[in-house]
Amino acid sequence: MRGVPDEEKKRLRRVMREAQRALPEEYVLRAGERIEARLLALPQYRRAQSIFLYISMEKEPSTRRVLSQALQDGKRVYVPKCVNRGEMLAIRLDSLDDLAPGSYGIPEPRTWTETAEAEELDLILVPCVCASPNGKRLGHGGGYYDRFLRNGAENAVCLCFHEMLRADIPMAENDVSIPAVLTEKGLFP
Repeated sequence: MRGVPDEEKKRLRRVMREAQRALPEEYVLRAGERIEARLLALPQYRRAQSIFLYISMEKEPSTRRVLSQALQDGKRVYVPKCVNRGEMLAIRLDSLDDLAPGSYGIPEPRTWTETAEAEELDLILVPCVCASPNGKRLGHGGGYYDRFLRNGAENAVCLCFHEMLRADIPMAENDVSIPAVLTEKGLFP
């Protein structure tokens, strides 16, 4: 039975990656700006003393403005670093100058002295290929975020383009639902 959702997820991931690649650049730019503005206005962001956020890549909702603003606001900022297959650490980042290309070409801190567990973080921003308005998330397939969030997903918000929302996302036993999904049109549920 476990293989059925995995195959469904692989099929949907292929379809949605194609849809993601087809998103017009203007839409990605404008929707990304709206998502960042909405995020910075959220009470969850304003209250957060510590924030974990992914470093956005092409065709993902941008996190660059939020990253810069969080550092300016004096928040403890953490970013992901892949250390083993399927294992990710939250590494403290003090400056954008500390970032260098790492696993999968994603910028990561060059060095670090501090890490945090998911349950220690006030706000966790999560990427996706697509998501449902009720918090089901289809990631990139490595399981990094599901393992990281296993004991601390209650402060997580998935950033997703509204065009990439779907109701029919299959979930496997180890998949973690996200309590909130933020698009350029608003916060769900």
